[in-house]
Amino acid sequence: MTTSTRKRSIPRQRQPELERDFARSPSLGYEAPEETGVVRCLAHGFPSPLVRWHFHEEYELHLITETSGKAFIGDWIGPFQPGHLVLCGPRLPHNWISLDVPEGGAAGRDRVIQFRHEPIEHAAAQIPELREVMQLLERARHGIEFFGMSQQAQSHWDRIKAARGVRRLGLFLDFMADLAQCTDYRLLSSVQMQGAQGADGDAQVDQINGIVNRITNNMAEPISMSDVAAELGMSESRFSRFFRRSTGNSFTDFVNRVRINSACHLLMQTDHYVTDICYQVGFNNVANFNRRFLEIKGMTPSEFRKQADTRFGV
Repeated sequence: MTTSTRKRSIPRQRQPELERDFARSPSLGYEAPEETGVVRCLAHGFPSPLVRWHFHEEYELHLITETSGKAFIGDWIGPFQPGHLVLCGPRLPHNWISLDVPEGGAAGRDRVIQFRHEPIEHAAAQIPELREVMQLLERARHGIEFFGMSQQAQSHWDRIKAARGVRRLGLFLDFMADLAQCTDYRLLSSVQMQGAQGADGDAQVDQINGIVNRITNNMAEPISMSDVAAELGMSESRFSRFFRRSTGNSFTDFVNRVRINSACHLLMQTDHYVTDICYQVGFNNVANFNRRFLEIKGMTPSEFRKQADTRFGV
């Protein structure tokens, strides 16, 4: 990696827009505590204070309804578009960053359902019918992407959102049954990552979120691990361990994955030359760009564009 010509400090203090600080705030789309039980529904747009690298104790079922961009699920980095449906397990870091936001933002980008593990686990100990849901939840610790279920998921969300009490619980379990029986899915994160707990864990989330935002918001800007480590007051070896533990990737691999993912977006959405895209996403050598693209995607950029043209007609 080349050394950055500009240094951008990464905030070390807690930022005010943390999801945990707004966990009970209806102003951001959350339901009031007195309205919820096991299941909590949330709808929000982009940009939003909730759109950040983060994790929490709840499972999160996340449906994208507007825009496309980059998704970060554990150590997985990949594209999303409307209809993208993912179930994340507890404390699995995740974030969705839109790249094609219209002027004024995307007010209805996300439909989210959150629920905790313990009530379902306790119920499953007495109710055999819930065992298939427990198997689904075990897979969710890697993050699960479901295919071909976007319209069904939207319909489920709408009904659950409108219901209360036992009826809401029944509708939620109906949704879980459909997900448990879905055979067209893939696991995303190669490791069952879990964010650190406590004050130190909160500070680490802030630091990682700052780094992720810096990489994604300044794609073409050179960035070096040594610069970032120095800004955080860490040695390179300590920062390397910290970053891999938090994201599942080495710093260099993470930067390359973000840049290659952005290149995929440009290959599908524009007619720019491959050589131009190489520099737009931050590589300064076409041969290295082609090599990294092949390593991560299993094909060359030109092959990827042809495949996208055939499959998506873009």
